[in-house]
Amino acid sequence: MTERDMPSLFDVIAARPHVYRFLKPTPLYRYSGLSELIAADVWVKHENHQPVGAFKVRGGINLVAHLSDNERASGLFTASTGNHGQSIAYAARAEGLRATIAVPEGANPGKVAAMRGLGAEVVFHGRDFDSAREWIEGVARERGGRFVGSTEELLINGVGTYALEIVEELPGVDAIIVPVGAGSGVCATAIVAKAINPAIQVIGVQSAQAPAMQLSWSAGRPVSADMSTVAEGLATRIPFENTQRIMRKYLDDFVLVEDDAIEEAIVLLLEHTHNLAEGAGAASLAAAIMLKSRLAGKNVVLVMSGGNLSMEQLHRVLAKKSRASPPARS
Repeated sequence: MTERDMPSLFDVIAARPHVYRFLKPTPLYRYSGLSELIAADVWVKHENHQPVGAFKVRGGINLVAHLSDNERASGLFTASTGNHGQSIAYAARAEGLRATIAVPEGANPGKVAAMRGLGAEVVFHGRDFDSAREWIEGVARERGGRFVGSTEELLINGVGTYALEIVEELPGVDAIIVPVGAGSGVCATAIVAKAINPAIQVIGVQSAQAPAMQLSWSAGRPVSADMSTVAEGLATRIPFENTQRIMRKYLDDFVLVEDDAIEEAIVLLLEHTHNLAEGAGAASLAAAIMLKSRLAGKNVVLVMSGGNLSMEQLHRVLAKKSRASPPARS
């Protein structure tokens, strides 16, 4: 991808009619408790309020709107840990198309059920996202179908509509913190923010237990890394070069947070916002806590990228919190 080929603000604006044909803007709320915790004005962009519980649906709808007749007839094939797959399943159902989605063994059962509920065929394959992706690409070639990569430009353009909503509603935003898996969300946010106001800081965050994208960004070259994270939305073993190029051009910083901090952030968000965040969706708060001194006094937006936390994960996180907190004395 050359700089000329990179998505632009104009591409994101062009995606809006397609996205808003099916979706509404999501809320951006300021929370006093989080603001006191960070010593800043802290806002949360609630992409967990999307009909599939995550931001990626914006991209899926935009991509499907641009398919040729042959691509529509051949059906869509993709791989996902859950949210990207739900995006493609939702968009395919909206347009009456077939969708086949490969997920890794052990994928979030709630997300698998949601994809199937949207009419997609879900196939388990491989130990992680990258294994599932490599396999389903071959299936798509064999069947003559349209493989949808999780970082295609049309997806980035659609996702960028949430960043436009942020800047329009909060023109004085100083920093936006975005969870990073494959990178479509952070790239879309940075493209929009930097085009409108280059002073806006855009900060990516990934789990320290799945650091491939962050290590690649820091090194300026592809770096693969083993992963074992509670946040499947951040679980990438092999970096994506097209999103890396965009991040290297626009991103101000990219940090790693521990899984323990992510789980603590899930509980804090439940307490302060009464919203359920999945691991990836809570990573932005974990990063804000880590960067507290740097963010003090600023207008900070945390992107709650998704809320698809399984009941098993929720029970485990709350039980862990309960064990760590001594009972109150009467």
